[in-house]
Amino acid sequence: MNIAVAQSGGPTCAINASLVGVFKESLKEPEIDAIFGSVNGIEGLIQNHLIDLKTLIFTNDDMELLRQTPSTVLGSCRYKLPDWHEDESVYQKIVSNLMQRQIGAFFYIGGNDSMDTVQKLSAYFREKDVAVRIIGIPKTIDNDLCVTDHTPGFGSAAKYVATTMQEIVRDSSVYSIPSVTVVEIMGRHAGWLTASSSVLHELGEAAPHLIYVPEAEFSIEKFLNDVRKEMAKHKAVIVAVSEGIEVPEGVQSGVVDNFGHKYLAGIGSYLEETVRREIGCKVRSIQLNVMQRCSSHLCSRTDIDESEAIGAAGVRCALNGETGKVMVFRRLNDMPYTVTIETAEAAKIANREKPLPKSYINTAGNNITPSARKYFMPLIQGELTIQMNHGVPAHFTIQESLLR
Repeated sequence: MNIAVAQSGGPTCAINASLVGVFKESLKEPEIDAIFGSVNGIEGLIQNHLIDLKTLIFTNDDMELLRQTPSTVLGSCRYKLPDWHEDESVYQKIVSNLMQRQIGAFFYIGGNDSMDTVQKLSAYFREKDVAVRIIGIPKTIDNDLCVTDHTPGFGSAAKYVATTMQEIVRDSSVYSIPSVTVVEIMGRHAGWLTASSSVLHELGEAAPHLIYVPEAEFSIEKFLNDVRKEMAKHKAVIVAVSEGIEVPEGVQSGVVDNFGHKYLAGIGSYLEETVRREIGCKVRSIQLNVMQRCSSHLCSRTDIDESEAIGAAGVRCALNGETGKVMVFRRLNDMPYTVTIETAEAAKIANREKPLPKSYINTAGNNITPSARKYFMPLIQGELTIQMNHGVPAHFTIQESLLR
């Protein structure tokens, strides 16, 4: 049979490593012939826009270069499949295109919303007796997928956040005047990535002095109180804040995507203006924005290796006859760090979110407990030897004409 693989949702440092895992494992299997890449996620299957990956990836060097390349080489989408009971036409197009190319398994690399696609497709195929297996390969820097211990992409993003935060600490400490720096970090409803900045405490850093996540109650009055208390102890106060903490209407745009998720940005600037107005000290806000999800030069080797491994495990799962499953990590030990790869029903992951545990948040709701660091530290370990091109990291790319 032939197989197809697609990538969806927000880019990460590790999503191409999972693609490599699927591709490399498929090459080992005599049962698998062509390996198609679906352009722009599920949209590629709907529009019959697929690329034969064997015509683009030739050598181990190609795979190694793709492994270190951030973002989604096949393109992405945020397409929400309709309920097939209400609109079956899209599903019929997908089935027709899969049958035309003799595709017997489809692997979808993505986050919560992508697992919604895995669940809907596998349920439809079971109902209509379509012999195509559907397997979800997780990824998201938000680390908010249920069941799995953590998600590919998170460890590299956490490593970037911690490294950048440490550099901000060094930069902000050079002047004699008091200052506050607010660092806005991605995280719509779950504060995993913002909380991971606390790994600096493991290295003896006092900063970030304050950490605010969506899972804890937030108020401007309490925030200003916290800042004043920290300013009495530290010349330069560093604040880490999730983009998704509760703020007054109008601070963020209110625009939503196809899955109903708000596009968030602006809390950092809002808190900067508030501190300037109410406290009157030197203050700046920094929005890490897309850099935190695609900075492959600071990726975690643990993250990249695990991302490839979980992609490969997905292929083995499909060949064992399973469908409607998502590959997940189960942690066995923190030290020495040990995980296994297992499967979970897509229905237990799709459209659900895993919040930061309450035990990871201090009683004041403005910092992260030491117990969280045992969870975070193993995920940021190790470095890749990055292939360089004239002084900057080399990337694997596909001709734009093939992606149109």
